[in-house]
Amino acid sequence: MIRSIETLLVDVPTIRPHKLSVATMRTQTLVLVRVFCEDGIEGWGEATTIGGLNYGDESPESVKANIDAHIAPLVVGMDARNVAAVMATIRRVIQGNRFAKCAIETALMDAQAKRLGIPLSELLGGRLRDALPVAWTLASGDTTKDIAEAQDMLEARRHRIFKLKIGLRAVADDVAHVLAIKKALGDGVSVRVDVNQAWSELEAVNAIAALEAGGVDLIEQPVRAGNRAALGRLAARFSVPIMADEVLHGPQDAFELACRAQADVFAVKIAQSGGLVPAREVGAIAQLAGIALYGGTMLEGAVGTAASAHVFSTFGELAFGTELFGPLLLTEEILAEPLVYKDFMLQVPTGPGLGIEIDKDKLAALRRR
Repeated sequence: MIRSIETLLVDVPTIRPHKLSVATMRTQTLVLVRVFCEDGIEGWGEATTIGGLNYGDESPESVKANIDAHIAPLVVGMDARNVAAVMATIRRVIQGNRFAKCAIETALMDAQAKRLGIPLSELLGGRLRDALPVAWTLASGDTTKDIAEAQDMLEARRHRIFKLKIGLRAVADDVAHVLAIKKALGDGVSVRVDVNQAWSELEAVNAIAALEAGGVDLIEQPVRAGNRAALGRLAARFSVPIMADEVLHGPQDAFELACRAQADVFAVKIAQSGGLVPAREVGAIAQLAGIALYGGTMLEGAVGTAASAHVFSTFGELAFGTELFGPLLLTEEILAEPLVYKDFMLQVPTGPGLGIEIDKDKLAALRRR
């Protein structure tokens, strides 16, 4: 039985300003959810967002408020072992709130996998890989700094896939910035861009032509999420893959995008999909439609990153790797033993549940009062 649910806000500074077209992050607020079960087992989940309401329709504060006031009273007393039934109730009664739903589902599945003594990935059909390639996002906005940062990552064997956050500046300036970095890093390194919806279709046409010619490997969400037709036209026009991100809010969006051939790649995010099971469904739709997969992030901390890793480890195909670097962007660690990044890969935890242990003393020091 679900005995109680606790929601915590944890404010952690980032190692450097992280600039997106919609916001500049200097602190990340982790939204952590702990489910207490009658049998003494606890499960952890995370509902972290990017840039608060600048990015999407949930903020850390709204996630906490809605879990505490609406979701927790709905499910306390239900059978914690029947995760599907609990989530079916939440999805029937609670509209929207994808991030909050993801955190609750993660915590319940963490608890159930611990109960069974198996990794969480086994509840999702079983893992096909024990390590995941991880991209690093270059988002200082300074060309020289970004080149130096990328070269440090290559030397440390931590990342050889780099994504550049662009869209704040004039299009020509952004293109010049990206191409300078690509030229400096060379052909053996993958360079991608994430525009975060900042361009018009005409701007995108001109910019993507230059980026494609310069050897950029992937263009993420160049136009507004509401302009799916433009996304589809860009995907049809260019050889460089066009990736759907902000437009992709779960299986229904995945189905509609696939039916209309409006993207070459899906960025799968567990929170944006509304949970671990819906994220698996997004992946299944993509694979049936011949759409490539990329394991995305909302810059979660260790809990959400571990949960994402368990999901992505079950995908039969993951052509563009993942972006699960969130914990590396933070100045503080909340785990007793950090997640392991080595040889350009994140090692998927192998212990029961999420396979991680929260350091409750560190958490107590960081949590918002």
